[in-house]
Parts: sequence; structure tokens; C-alpha cells
Amino acid sequence: MAKTKLENLKLGIFVVLGTLLLVLAAYLIGNRQNMFGKTFSVSTVFKNANGLQNGNNVRFSGINVGTVKKIEMINDTTIKVHMIIDNKMLKHIKKSAIASIGSDGLVGSMLINIIPGVEEERLIQPDDELNAYSKVATQDMMNTLNTTNENAALLTADLLKVTKSLTQGKGTFGSLLNDTVMANNLHQTIINLKNTSIQANASIAEFNAIIKNIDFDESTAGVLLSDTITAGNMRNSIKNLELSSVEIHKISQDLNSLISGMKEGNGLINYVSKDSTFVQQLEKTMLNVEQGTARFNENMEALKHNFLTRGYFRKQERKAKKEEKN
Repeated sequence: MAKTKLENLKLGIFVVLGTLLLVLAAYLIGNRQNMFGKTFSVSTVFKNANGLQNGNNVRFSGINVGTVKKIEMINDTTIKVHMIIDNKMLKHIKKSAIASIGSDGLVGSMLINIIPGVEEERLIQPDDELNAYSKVATQDMMNTLNTTNENAALLTADLLKVTKSLTQGKGTFGSLLNDTVMANNLHQTIINLKNTSIQANASIAEFNAIIKNIDFDESTAGVLLSDTITAGNMRNSIKNLELSSVEIHKISQDLNSLISGMKEGNGLINYVSKDSTFVQQLEKTMLNVEQGTARFNENMEALKHNFLTRGYFRKQERKAKKEEKN
């Protein structure tokens, strides 16, 4: 059956609209993949791609500026990611910018975030390689949390043991917690420390008041505290006193040693001090010497008046006077 003109018109409109929609969809998809604008290529290296795929978005400061073009595995720990970026970003992205792998929301697709670099750094050029920052993977985080949980369980078990020992009075801390006498003593000690602290504070306050009341210009204490010359003299005096004290101590030690030697040794002094017979003989000898000396003086006086020797003594007297005058 031959088609009517109206049906042909409807079919033509349907074909035209379908073609327009197909072209529009192709444009939108191509524009999303930066297929129709001017772009440049940059790359970065990660240790782990974390599920990144070709066509994933590349964002700079939260704005979509490109897509992932190629993911190349260099070795087991080096993944090189090639990106195509809108040519307009050449005047915004610095060489010090850092690329990292993230996700679009909690369950969204993976993407690359480019964090702006410092202002002083130069702009990137096509085919440059950006610095990369590898975030901790979810599996690594889960492993870390698992290890943390295991350690927490062990710590809890140990803490329970310690708590049980403390409540049963075991160990030093258990005794401290359960011994009421020791607790009372400790409480009293703390009270004493508190009172001592109060007294110390009061003493310090009084001392500060005394210091404030000192007239540093007129009083003796002020002069002593502020006069550097007097302070130096006092330091020298104290130093001399210290030296004198040391010397006196040495002399005392020497005297003690000498007295000990006199008491315990075999010297003349110890012998004289202990032998009474020898002392009596020595006294008698000294008495005889004194008597002999007196008699000798009497004989000499007699010789001075003897006519045979009197001239000699007078001659000696004149000679002595002459020497005194000279």
C-alpha cells in the first residue's frame, strides 16, 4: 500500500530529529573527552593506580580540565599516567603542582586531582611530568586498622590484668590502694607539704616586701647590694677566708701529726717527756752549768782587777769604744 504524504513527512521529521540527537550526543561525549578543543599532554607517576581508568576526569582546583589518556605500567611499583589537559590551563598550572588520585564522592569513579603549586614556580609546558602524591590505599588503611584493633585488644587484656591485681592488693600500687594506714600517712604527708608550701610562699612574700623596702641609694644594705666595688671586696674577703680556712686546716693536720709522732714515736721529745730520771739528771746538769757560769764570771771579774791582766782588759775596752765611735 502506497504511503501517504503525511506519513512520509512524519518519517522524515523522525529521521532528522534522530540524526540531530545522535550528533548532539556525539558532540557532548566528545567535548567531555576533550576531543574537539585544543589540548596538551602531561604525565605523572604513581606507585598505585588505585582503579584509575582511561577517560577518568582530571581536575585542577576542583574544576574538570582534562581526562586520563593512557595508563602505562613501567614496573611493579611505577605506574605512569598520561593526561590531556585543556590548553587554557597552560597559564594556570605551575611546575610545582602535585597530582593525586582521588574519587568522585564516596562511591564515585576515580579521578586525578591536581593541587596548585607555589606562585613563584614557572608554568608547565606540554609533555612535562607533574609531581605525584600517593595517598594511602583503602586496603592499607584496613590493614592498619586491623593491626590497631589487635593491639587495642591486647592492651585491654593487659589492662584488665593490672586492674584485677590492683583490686586484689598485689604489687606496690595495689598495696597503696588497699592499705588505709599508708593512705592516711600519704594524706598527712600531702597536708604537710601543702602547709610547707603555704609557709614558703609567706616567707617569699615577706622577703619580697623586705627587698622592696630596702633603700638602694641610702641604706647600708642597698649600698652593699648595689656597690660593685664593695661586692668585689666582699668576694675577695670571702675567698681569702676560704684560703685561710684551708691553710688552718692543713696546719691543724700537721700539728696533729706532730703531736701524734711525739706521743707515739721514739724521738727525743717523747723520750724526755716519759723518762723522769733523765729529766732529773738534765735539771741537775743545767743547775751545775748555771753554777759553773757564775763562778766563771767571778773569776773573769777577778782577772780584770789583777795587776797582771788588768792592762789587757783595759786595752780591750778602749778598742771596743773606738769601734763603737767608728
